[in-house]
Amino acid sequence: MESANQDINLNSPKKGLGADTLTDVPVGGAAGTSAANTLPPGLTEEEAEELRTELTKVEEEIHTLRQVLSAKEKHSYELKRKLGLSPLNEFKQNITKSWQDVQTSNAYLSASATLEDISQSEAYKKTQETLSQAGQKTSAALSTMGTAISKKLGDMRNSPTFKSFEDKVGNIKYKVVGGRGNGDGVHSPTETKPEQDNAPF
Repeated sequence: MESANQDINLNSPKKGLGADTLTDVPVGGAAGTSAANTLPPGLTEEEAEELRTELTKVEEEIHTLRQVLSAKEKHSYELKRKLGLSPLNEFKQNITKSWQDVQTSNAYLSASATLEDISQSEAYKKTQETLSQAGQKTSAALSTMGTAISKKLGDMRNSPTFKSFEDKVGNIKYKVVGGRGNGDGVHSPTETKPEQDNAPF
């Protein structure tokens, strides 16, 4: 398709169509009246011309209104920028206003009143007291259990088995790290002088 043969008028019913795709359409007066001269039934040529003129004016007004709207939006953006209003601030304000609207709505007020009635009921008060007591008892039980575990670990640390284990770990550490480590002279808690052993471990 050659660009010279393309119809570039965007309002044309033939827009983007090349000449080779319209070979079966009669052109001009070759086979009768052209497509531009065919009018809907009951419409005269003068009325059609008036409608075309009005359509052109309306389309021009739409174009002008779009330009005005774009200019107004730019001006609004500049004013908001000068006032320090960012889209995030606008969003926050919208959320705050929406929340205020919800709080003043009949449904919210009704639900709030219902919840107030429930919180004043005897069943609610008894349930609240029971849960409070259960929480206090659970807290006391956990505290007692923590103390018991602490005491048991202390007793275990003082036991001969644990002392023996601690000595063995100390000896292994001395053999691995030796006198070169951060704790020069670190020895087993029960030994005064470590044994020198040539074994790698």
